[in-house]
Amino acid sequence: MPRSLKKGPFIDISLLKKIEKSIKMNDKKPIKTWSRRSTIFPNMVGLTILIHNGRNHIPVFITEEMVGHKLGEFSLTRTYRGHTSDKKVKNVNFKKYKEE
Repeated sequence: MPRSLKKGPFIDISLLKKIEKSIKMNDKKPIKTWSRRSTIFPNMVGLTILIHNGRNHIPVFITEEMVGHKLGEFSLTRTYRGHTSDKKVKNVNFKKYKEE
C-alpha cells in the first residue's frame, strides 16, 4: 500500500543530516544507517549508503532508478538457500509406480 500523497515521503532526520553533511563536505565515505524505512531522494544519487539488514550493513550505491523506493528494498534480510533437489522426489515417485 503506497503512502498517501497528502503525507509526503518519509526520511529519518538523522539520516537526512548525515546526507546533507556529506554533500556539503563533498565526502565520498559511506553513510551508515539503520533506517530501512526512509525514502530515497534525488539528492542521495551518487552516494554509498550502508543499510542494516538485521545482522550487518550492506553497501548500496544509489542510482537514479532507485529514487522513490525505500532503502530496505535494496538490503535483503533473508538468504535464499535454494529448493531441495528434484532427484529425491523423482526417485520416490518412481518406486511407488513400480510397486503397483
